Amino acid sequence: MTHLSLRLRIFLFFCLIGIGGIVVVLGALWLGYRQLGNQDALSAFTTVAIVAAFGLLALATFIWRLFDENVSKPIEHLAAQFRVHANADINADIDAKTAQYLGDLAPAASAIRQKLEQANQATAETVAQKTARLERQRAQLLRILSDIPVAVIVATQDHQIVLYDGQAAELMECEAPARLNGSVFDYLEESVLREILSQMEADGTHRREIAIKGRSGANYSGHIRLFEAGAGYTLMLEPLAPYAERPLVYDFDLLQKSKSTDPNDTALRDLTFVVFDSETTGLDPNKDDVVQLGAIRVVNGKIIATEVFETLVNPGRPIPPSSTKVHHINDGMVAEAPPFSQARAAFHRFSRGAVIVAHNAPFDMAFLHRDTAAEDLQFDNPILDTVHLSAVVFGGSAEHTLDAICDRLDVEIPTELRHTALGDAMATAQILVALLPILEARGLCSFGAVQAEVRKHIRILKVQD
Repeated sequence: MTHLSLRLRIFLFFCLIGIGGIVVVLGALWLGYRQLGNQDALSAFTTVAIVAAFGLLALATFIWRLFDENVSKPIEHLAAQFRVHANADINADIDAKTAQYLGDLAPAASAIRQKLEQANQATAETVAQKTARLERQRAQLLRILSDIPVAVIVATQDHQIVLYDGQAAELMECEAPARLNGSVFDYLEESVLREILSQMEADGTHRREIAIKGRSGANYSGHIRLFEAGAGYTLMLEPLAPYAERPLVYDFDLLQKSKSTDPNDTALRDLTFVVFDSETTGLDPNKDDVVQLGAIRVVNGKIIATEVFETLVNPGRPIPPSSTKVHHINDGMVAEAPPFSQARAAFHRFSRGAVIVAHNAPFDMAFLHRDTAAEDLQFDNPILDTVHLSAVVFGGSAEHTLDAICDRLDVEIPTELRHTALGDAMATAQILVALLPILEARGLCSFGAVQAEVRKHIRILKVQD
């Protein structure tokens, strides 16, 4: 019983009360009928039994509905709010209206939240001061790096990229989309790089010159340096534009993470997510077409703001005015845009090796899966749906539209970005990042555990965005 939700357990409790009451009444009537000893009274006793049975069921159902609306759902909502405030950076007050029939529970919870917020504020001020100091140091490091004419890529011993600068990003984009936690072999010739690393380990050398081809056949040269104790290596290559800006994209926590081959056994924070959204000519994936795709990557539980995918798509047909009214994309805007087959192939490269996340994912994935067999292009990525994640965290009785979840998690979508593919994808990514620590706090720390819990909420219907 402990694995069942509170509402389901209470429902079963009232079922037990109803069935138990019927059994007691029928038993009492049977005893009364036997003591009376009058067979002619059987019809009357039967009528009483039927009326009593249906009456008890109706009464139990009525009381259960009242209890569910005024006790079970409010407790479920309060529990979700407790987890949100405990595990996400949310400053919204606890909604006392949802618990108006629970006595002093909601006010007491609000008082606890205020005390915790005061303590957190003092901690946040200290963290902000230290963060500002680190940002100043980071800016100084960038100014120093800007005078060093190299493209820098840092990778783990498993060849996963943990840092690249703007020069390296430009070089990487010539081969494939620049991706933190992506494989170096997506950009550079694998056999040559492995051979060079093996030779360096055998010779005991930590630095040497390197000449290597990219996946496109382009030639690159520079140096490679091994870290101590097999902790990874740095590639320093000749840049394409030596004096251009070089913003850093990095997460050194990735140096401590090992690559897993089975997503189900992988911790949530060790997964790379690609959160995407599509704008279409209508709501029927079998008949309508995509007019815009937008996506952003989430690595180690953080949004990588520089790693985005956005493109208009020419649907090859007029866009209905009713759809343009929603997403503001018209025929003129997509006239020179690539066809969906080209946009889908580009997105396939962008999402390689990642878990794909979308809000109401079956709708958006239906467009990606359509006609892929003819192009020999399959989206076999693991999928997460924020509708189901919301059901896991907030319960099935809550509203699970994108706007409703944003309101609960204090995520703001700028008006001009609402119903744009990248704007909605960004909001969905913020939702995902806010939900990850809440899921972990519930003991759902791996992708497989989340999927198992999601299956309990699969009854949640598709919601319109």
